[in-house]
Amino acid sequence: MAPAGFRPLRIAGYAALVLWSAVVLFPLYWVAITSFKTPSQVNGGPYYLPFVDFMPSLHAWVYLLVDLRNDTLRPFFNSFVVALCSTVLAVLAGAMAAYGLSRFRYRVHLGSIGLFLLALGLAAVAVVQAGVHWPVAAAAALAFFFLAVRALAPRMRRSVGNQDILFWLISQRILPPVVVVIPVYLMFQQLNMLDTLPALVVTYATVNLPIVVWIMYDFFNALPRDLEESAAMDGASRMVIFLTVALPLARAGLAAVFLLVWILSWNEYLLALFLSTADSQTMPLLVAAQNATRGPQWWYMSALIVLMIVPVIALAMLLMRFIRRGFLVGAVKG
Repeated sequence: MAPAGFRPLRIAGYAALVLWSAVVLFPLYWVAITSFKTPSQVNGGPYYLPFVDFMPSLHAWVYLLVDLRNDTLRPFFNSFVVALCSTVLAVLAGAMAAYGLSRFRYRVHLGSIGLFLLALGLAAVAVVQAGVHWPVAAAAALAFFFLAVRALAPRMRRSVGNQDILFWLISQRILPPVVVVIPVYLMFQQLNMLDTLPALVVTYATVNLPIVVWIMYDFFNALPRDLEESAAMDGASRMVIFLTVALPLARAGLAAVFLLVWILSWNEYLLALFLSTADSQTMPLLVAAQNATRGPQWWYMSALIVLMIVPVIALAMLLMRFIRRGFLVGAVKG
């Protein structure tokens, strides 16, 4: 039998969980019911129970999804395409980089890094001050970099290793995006790519790439290497081992990091604010636009927020199965 004091403690624990669940879920409930309120009900509230203290209305949903004066589905489609493409690119590139960092030892000379920064600075000066076209400046900078490295490589002594590369990668995410958003804006302006989906895809993937590398590095580092060594003895190449052995074993990490990067890309506001206007407008910008001159239009805003929440919940439910299965397989193998 359970100890006498066990049942009250268990009841208290469940009560605390129920209370905290109510605290966490109440904002979602409030947003959901607000999307079914009329402006007069929102301004004359608060009302909590549909069909009890207020009569639900489809006013906001009809205005956003049916009224031809609105174009709600286009920002939704833009957000979906940008989030999906940038997440796939970031996860693929980040997983390969993380696997390489976990399986190989890298030594990058500090002199090579300095020469690369020098070549980059010279290219920027040539474009800004001398008016040189950026493809010509980039080609000249790369030629200068490779020639200088070949000439000075025997004299380079100090270098950085894998842990330094990892720290540098994560430091790119620590850097506030507002610091680099203006140079990114100018770069895409020169490329005539402002207000386009490819610009958002490339930017989002680049910004979220360090997170993928940092998380997947730990997953790959924890994998047993016996299977990889057996596959190598059978003649499998490193790419085949990565695709057929390492990735399936790390599917829990891939699913988790895919979900995380998707959420970050789906909710990104600052970069979209600077890089898009009308053609590539995303859902966060559309939600913020509901704060008009007449004040926040909470009924429209709530309906848009519900639209934004649904794909994230659906993706989380889809990927949670793979995450649980991957962790269980790892636990059994351990």
